[in-house]
This record gives sequence, C-alpha cells and structure tokens, in this order.
Amino acid sequence: MTLGPLRALVVALACAWLTAAPAEGQRASLVRIRALTEAWGPTTLLVGLRDGLQELGYREDRDFSIGVRFTQGDPTELPAAARDLVKLGVDLIVAADTSNAIKAAQAATDRIPIVFVGGSDPVESGVIKTFARPGGNVTGVADIDVELVPKRMELFREIVPALKRVLLPYDAQNPLAATLLRAHRDAARRLGLVLVERPFRSQEEPQGALAGVRKGEADGILSPRLHSLNIPGFILELGAKATPTMFHSSFYVERGGLASYGADRHEMGRQAARLVAKILKGAKPADLPVEQPNTFELVVNLRTAKALGLTVPESALLQAGRIIHDGPR
Repeated sequence: MTLGPLRALVVALACAWLTAAPAEGQRASLVRIRALTEAWGPTTLLVGLRDGLQELGYREDRDFSIGVRFTQGDPTELPAAARDLVKLGVDLIVAADTSNAIKAAQAATDRIPIVFVGGSDPVESGVIKTFARPGGNVTGVADIDVELVPKRMELFREIVPALKRVLLPYDAQNPLAATLLRAHRDAARRLGLVLVERPFRSQEEPQGALAGVRKGEADGILSPRLHSLNIPGFILELGAKATPTMFHSSFYVERGGLASYGADRHEMGRQAARLVAKILKGAKPADLPVEQPNTFELVVNLRTAKALGLTVPESALLQAGRIIHDGPR
C-alpha cells in the first residue's frame, strides 16, 4: 500500500524534524529529550513543546535535542519503542497523545523523568495517583478530550444543521476505544443524533470503507481522537471530499477537514515545556501537579464548506476561534 497524501506529509515532517547529532564538545551539557507517540510523526503537541523550550531560552541542538519515536498507528509497538529509549540512555521521555504511550514509558523506566502531553483522565487510567501529586517519575498535561466529546458533537450539529446520522469509525482493538465510544453514545443520545458505529481491526478496512461512504448513510463523519490504523488520516483523505467532517485537532482542518473542536494542542505542548524546564532545574516529576489545557478552540474551514455546498450558520461562525478561508496547507 502506498502512502496517502497525509501520511506522506507527516512522515516527511518526521524525517526533517529528527534532531541531528550535536557537534563535538556539546554532548556533555546537551539534554536528550525523546518523544514517544503512536502517531505518524511529530504532532502539534511536540512542535509546541519545542517552541515552548525555545521561548524559555533553551537552544535546540545546544541546550537540548528532541527526537521522536513514532509507531505509525500501532499501539502494540509502544512498549518496545519505550524500552529502546531507555537503552539509549535519554535524559527525559515525553509521552505524547495517548495513555498507551504514557503506560509504555512507565513500564520501561521508573528512573527517567516522564512528561506526558495528552491522555484523558490519567487518574482513572492509572497513570497518576492524583492531579496534585502524580507520584512516581511522571507528570504532564492531560487533554480531557473525553469530556469535550458532547461539546464537539453539539458544535458539529450547529455547523451542519441537517446533521442527523453521524458516522464514528474507530479501532476496535485499541484499549482506549471503549471509553471514547461510551462518551460518543451518551452525547448522541442527549443530542438526538443517530451514531453509526463502524469498528475496524486492520488498516485496510477504513481505507476502503471511508472511500465508499454512501449518501444517506451518514450526514457527517466524526474522527476518533486515536491515531491507530490511521483512521483520522483516511477520513481526511477520503471522507472530507464528500462528507462534512469534525476532528479533535486543527491540524486536520488546516489540511481540508471541515471543522475541529478541542484543546489548543500547540499551547498544550508549550505548557509541557514549562514542566520540562522545571525538571531540568531539579524539580521531581512526582511533586509537579498535572495540568489541564487552558485554551480551547473551534476551527472552521469555509473553503471546505463551500466545496461541500454547505452554508455554515452565522451562529456557529461566531463561536469559532479561527476561520480558514484559503486551501489546505
């Protein structure tokens, strides 16, 4: 199977972003930060982390280096990837996007500091003891995405007034899917929407199914927050051409999706950078309270709306933190 446009883009970004080896003489003081994610490359969270460290005065390739270990949608590869990072002797691990990555990092080391970015309800999932005192060698920024599901679906209905049937494709084998599925079912019931659930178990399944979504089968497609099986990527490549789409991250709206609602993920990365800086100055992760996002935004792509023949109500546009008028990046 060849790379689709989104996958090719993200893999290219990943190759360009992996940090080059520092010059001789800089190695002793250079802090080696390595990120672990099941995404397809450096995500907006990790770009925000790098930007945040630079804003705090840390110089990339002189004071710190960042590399990314990404498992391209396969959460089962995370434990081995985490163990590899420990063997490399990195100074700090950033677990990004899901609690799968956080748990893999925790299982691999109880010594190296871990800062997570993303991962809903870390207390319930067993990642931390409490938000105030997380314990162990971990702290971070939780994305509370499960709590945002009702608002995201409500905004989707407001953007697409004819929305009645919503397609939710998801990886049935991802251990986090059950929690997200319950949240979507409850929200759909309260909003009077029909949730069309579509479980997948291999990457080939969503690629074919999303290309063949028939008119009347669904009035819109909700992208799952999880990266596994590259379902968000296939929704963007295939579903967004003919059906309104709602994502959790503006990354996809900037590339042709209709809308997104969620925490500002670049800002979450900058929050995590401040935690990293405290650890580099001697603080213990166990003593640093886990933070939650400060900024949430609705992003709407009007060019995509026009291509779909959709007029977005003014009431929805007034709630948007950002409106995109030009084409995909």
